[in-house]
Amino acid sequence: MDTAPQNPLERRLQLNIPLTLVQQETEGRLRKIARTTRMQGFRPGKVPYRLVVQQYGAQAEEEALNQLAQARFSEEIRTLQWRVAGRPNFEAVTSSDANSFEFSALFEVYPEVTLGSLAGRSLVRPVVTVTEADIDRTLEILQRQRVSYVMTDRPAANEDRVTVDFVGTLDGEEFPGGTGKQVPLVLGSGRFLATFEQALVGLTAGQETTFPLEFPADYQAAHLAGKTVTFRVTVGEVAAPVLPQLDDEFLRSVGVSSGGVEELRKELRENLEREVRQKVRGQIKDKALSLLHEVTPTPVPQALIQYEVERMRNEALEELGSQGNPMTASQLPDSLFVAKAERRVALGLIVAALVECEKLTTTAEQVRHLIEEVAEAYERPDEVVSWYYQQPQRLQEVESLALEERVVEWIYTQVQTEEVAVSFEELTRAPQ
Repeated sequence: MDTAPQNPLERRLQLNIPLTLVQQETEGRLRKIARTTRMQGFRPGKVPYRLVVQQYGAQAEEEALNQLAQARFSEEIRTLQWRVAGRPNFEAVTSSDANSFEFSALFEVYPEVTLGSLAGRSLVRPVVTVTEADIDRTLEILQRQRVSYVMTDRPAANEDRVTVDFVGTLDGEEFPGGTGKQVPLVLGSGRFLATFEQALVGLTAGQETTFPLEFPADYQAAHLAGKTVTFRVTVGEVAAPVLPQLDDEFLRSVGVSSGGVEELRKELRENLEREVRQKVRGQIKDKALSLLHEVTPTPVPQALIQYEVERMRNEALEELGSQGNPMTASQLPDSLFVAKAERRVALGLIVAALVECEKLTTTAEQVRHLIEEVAEAYERPDEVVSWYYQQPQRLQEVESLALEERVVEWIYTQVQTEEVAVSFEELTRAPQ
């Protein structure tokens, strides 16, 4: 019997199993145990059956009930043609029938997705052209990554590297982490709090300064959060930045062995244009899927959200660990992931429904094109292409991406589109 659900996707079934079937299954398990079990004073397989029942009876009956309940549940689900999301929760129920074991199964089902209309909707398609100025800025970034410093007698300015000794006090007492000797610091880099770095601007080598500093309320060190401390800082050295010349040595350092600066600029243009394609594709995809999500409100099984939360948490823990910031699962609560997990699961269900409804497919050529786009960023693209085709799981991941692109293309055919010119800087500043 199906009772009233607690949420739109929750179902509860009342089911029963004949006790004779439970007894048969339990006895079968006990006979199997008896053939191999060991007990002090008896040879293997010679333990009296009554002793096997005493020791393993409860365990065998529990295992029998679990197996029979799952089988009975699966049988009923097939009859009802429901798609179960997650695992059912079984619970024994007091039965009025002395000849049967009665239990309830609480679970969620997948929603029936009704695709919303995109009629009258519009989407923007950014158009980006890589300019010579973009290449100039990228070239300057490469130079700044290889910057050197020379000692100077002038007052320190932003981008200078200073070497400092400092002592911080809270209520007149030094605090942990508040002292340092011969610490190098590039002003304006954000390595220290902005107030600390700006207090050093204008000082020359050998000068000392004392200033108050208020830590942010959400500062990572709880004992300092929101507190005002005093720092005494002595500047040891001031060094000015010097960018490297665009000579042969610099070109070799960035992997250009021939062709000079023009060859480097050509490679930078290719890299920037590749980055533009990826970012534009990401923005188009995000806008299209967000619109599809908006017009297709869909209830999402809580079990699937929890699975996705766990997956995202494990990814975050792995990434943090690789960055030298190991954390435990308890330090990353569900609340950090729930909203994003719910959106991902909902979109997965909606996209699957759209693919089925519109009979969207991909071709081997589309998959190959995506792989070659990834491969062209590597020194040996042919090896990268082979790497993808050597493993079915890798290939399947790219096939899923290709199908997702087909979905995005389909969405753009259903709406009004407008091309908007966007600079490279605007594109790279936009959140992904």
